[in-house]
Amino acid sequence: MNVSCLEKVVEYASMPLHGTLSRKLRKGLKIQINEGRIYEKAVLFLGSDFLRVTEKEEGMSVNTYYGWEEIASIRTYSSEPEE
Repeated sequence: MNVSCLEKVVEYASMPLHGTLSRKLRKGLKIQINEGRIYEKAVLFLGSDFLRVTEKEEGMSVNTYYGWEEIASIRTYSSEPEE
C-alpha cells in the first residue's frame, strides 16, 4: 500500500487537533496498525517519513512511531449508528 493511500485512511479516521499539526481519532472510532494494538483515544501525527501515535497511559504520554514503508495495513473500527 502506498504512503498516499495510508495518509488518506488516517485522515479519514481522525480530525485536526486545534492549534497543532496533530490529529485526534474521531469519536467512537478505533484504529489498528499492522494487526497490532488497537488505539482508541490516540493522537496521531503524520510526518513525511513516519506516523506517530500518542496515548496517555498511567499519567504518562506514550509515543509509538511507525515508518510509512513498514505499515502493511490500517484497520478502523467504528460503532454502528443506532436505528
